[in-house]
Amino acid sequence: MTEAIKKLQEERTGLFADLYRGKIPKRVPIRGGLTTEAAIEYAGMDIKEVQWHSEKMIDVMRYAAERIPADVAPVRPHTLRNPYKYQLLGGKTIVMNAEGYAQHPEIHGLEPEQYPQFIEDPYKCMLETILPRLYDGLNQSPVQNALNLAKAYKMHNDQAAQGIAQAAQVNEEFGFATAPPGGFTEAPYDFMADFIRSFSGTSKDIRRHPRELLAACEAVTPIMINQGLGPVRTVDARCFLPLHMAPFLNMKQFEKFYWPTFKKTIEALTDAGMGVDLFVEQDWMRYLDFLRELPGRIVMRFEFGDPKQIKEKLGDRHIIAGLYPIGLLKTESKEKCIDKAKELLDICAPGGGFIFDLDKDILSMSSANIDNLIAVQEYVREHGAY
Repeated sequence: MTEAIKKLQEERTGLFADLYRGKIPKRVPIRGGLTTEAAIEYAGMDIKEVQWHSEKMIDVMRYAAERIPADVAPVRPHTLRNPYKYQLLGGKTIVMNAEGYAQHPEIHGLEPEQYPQFIEDPYKCMLETILPRLYDGLNQSPVQNALNLAKAYKMHNDQAAQGIAQAAQVNEEFGFATAPPGGFTEAPYDFMADFIRSFSGTSKDIRRHPRELLAACEAVTPIMINQGLGPVRTVDARCFLPLHMAPFLNMKQFEKFYWPTFKKTIEALTDAGMGVDLFVEQDWMRYLDFLRELPGRIVMRFEFGDPKQIKEKLGDRHIIAGLYPIGLLKTESKEKCIDKAKELLDICAPGGGFIFDLDKDILSMSSANIDNLIAVQEYVREHGAY
């Protein structure tokens, strides 16, 4: 690493460090980027080929890094759903389609009559009942289960180590901001709605089995907290939570089923000293007052919402990100795309507490014009100074 690159990396890392500590940074940090699949397309490579030969991801990451202005690497390896482990385990939860994109079937591993078993011991129930139902490779003889799990575990660790090394190499070559290892977890209700009971399952249970669903959320909360705690306890180490189900609940349901265990999870993470990043999916405008109650300087990346109201409600307490609609990058001229970025800067940047980011990562080349993304983020880099 040259001295110039080292200085650039320190400056970029400092932008985020200042935000997390309530300081106004030198300029607005930029975090917009691509999913792994979109980045592979952007580099002119085959999605399936690279996912099955992930050593090629380093070239994909470099290609995007050379072209897209950002303060963190515009392609991050954690978006890659490695197909090896799912094939080894006979997984039903993540399925690759004909084009190479990971699909998430509506599937569940727990039947309603099994709630008592789950509530009594969620971890045991997941090991003995849910995982064998979701993964055919874990529904064999004990010996074969152990062998399949060992193979998949090694593959997962090998791929994770490779991805971490690739990310570190790209960060060093291009001077992107770095951070200590963080964590990942979910709000307990979201966890139940993923592969435990599914979206449709929890939507039925909230009416047909409300006591059991509520007890299950409470029972799984310690696991969600423990899962989110990373090896480093500092605000620079971020725990990421994607928030799924709240927009599909009415206020009464949210207050009873979603909020208490979600808040408890966030409080435990911040009490442990970690930072928290939320992807606030869909429209949370009616829940802004709840989000304001959460402790810590939380990064809240919004998919939809009124930037002015969000800034007024949360800007003095949390860090706002997202809100830039990727649809504009596909349909509008470069000038109109830049105008939208200027509008967001004017609303959200004053006083600090703002990261420029897209409302969601770009999934494919058909969903955005990357030249417009480059122009927008160049504009923010040049005009986002305080």
